[in-house]
Amino acid sequence: MKTVGLRTGVESDGRGTTGARSSAVPAAAAHEGQTRAAIVQLLLEQGPITATAIGTELGLAPAGVRRHLDALIDAGQARASRSAPWQQKGRGRPAKQYQLTAAGRGNLGHAYDDLAGAAIRQLGEIGGDAAIAEFARKRVRVIVDGIEPVAEHTAPVIEAKVAEIAEAFAEAGFAATTRQVGAGVQICQHHCPVAHVAEEFPQLCAAELDAFRDLLGTHVQRLATIANGDCACTTHVPLVAVPKIPSAAQPAAGRTNDSGRSAE
Repeated sequence: MKTVGLRTGVESDGRGTTGARSSAVPAAAAHEGQTRAAIVQLLLEQGPITATAIGTELGLAPAGVRRHLDALIDAGQARASRSAPWQQKGRGRPAKQYQLTAAGRGNLGHAYDDLAGAAIRQLGEIGGDAAIAEFARKRVRVIVDGIEPVAEHTAPVIEAKVAEIAEAFAEAGFAATTRQVGAGVQICQHHCPVAHVAEEFPQLCAAELDAFRDLLGTHVQRLATIANGDCACTTHVPLVAVPKIPSAAQPAAGRTNDSGRSAE
């Protein structure tokens, strides 16, 4: 028999607990999960990012944001670092910036990594490195299918084409965005669905870079890759046309290779 709770005015199940209260528990847990997922998505797409920026973006109180960030850090899924001096706004102690760790990105899914790695290794045994490189090129062509190379090498045209490429990679699961940096624009891939496979087969990253160069008609530079342990794959594109230079022809001194590491 149900009775009315005197203090809450809601029906009790006869054991001193209310149906409304018990149903509120899973609802609250679901809300917490949605909030955590939204924060993880921001760390993925915009990290490194401050807790204040996350709160502003999601309309959350600072204390709530930091509670979720602390939980992610404790779980090894996120890490914090101090802002660089040029990133600091105003005076005072540099704000902390948060980003996902490799483990945090790994939770987003690397479906069939083992199977894909085994298949590519078998392909290499049958056809050698050339077969792997051709497979990587075909894979990228599928992602950028329908995107035409730039018709003229002007800043607005190149910038629009970069946005088109980033959109295609975002739809393919790379969480790609663009940002202006000086006299250029950068393609930032905040997630890589094949990062674990690309660690073993750099041909996958090289094919992406070749596709960028072919579509943009200019020399582009890979600054960082997730496969090398960076927080994102970052590719710099100048907004004025620069002739494409074969990597073998680049001067060794002071340059970086396509993985973003300094050449020896």
